[in-house]
Amino acid sequence: MSKIRVLWIPIALVAALATTSVSAETLLVQRVERAKASALPRAGTSMAAVEAQYGAPESKLDAVGKPPITRWNYPAFTVYFEYDHVVNAVVKKSSPEEIGPKPVATGQHQG
Repeated sequence: MSKIRVLWIPIALVAALATTSVSAETLLVQRVERAKASALPRAGTSMAAVEAQYGAPESKLDAVGKPPITRWNYPAFTVYFEYDHVVNAVVKKSSPEEIGPKPVATGQHQG
């Protein structure tokens, strides 16, 4: 093998690995955008309408703060309510390896 060919092998390998990680991040963004556009409850939707459309959540956390914010956890997403209307819905990670925000630790206050 020539020296030039031997030098190109590591360079090609590094380029392939870099491309793989970038495409994985892009897929995460695309997955979240698709979920937001189609499957998540929209802002302003009532608690009753969310439960009618998506069924009972895995868990319902009590309201905290002023205004009161309630959190419902579904397998693929979490819904946040102010009083009894959706203010936000967030897609959960599909796997532990997926790059995204870290989960909020329960029972701890952030200052």
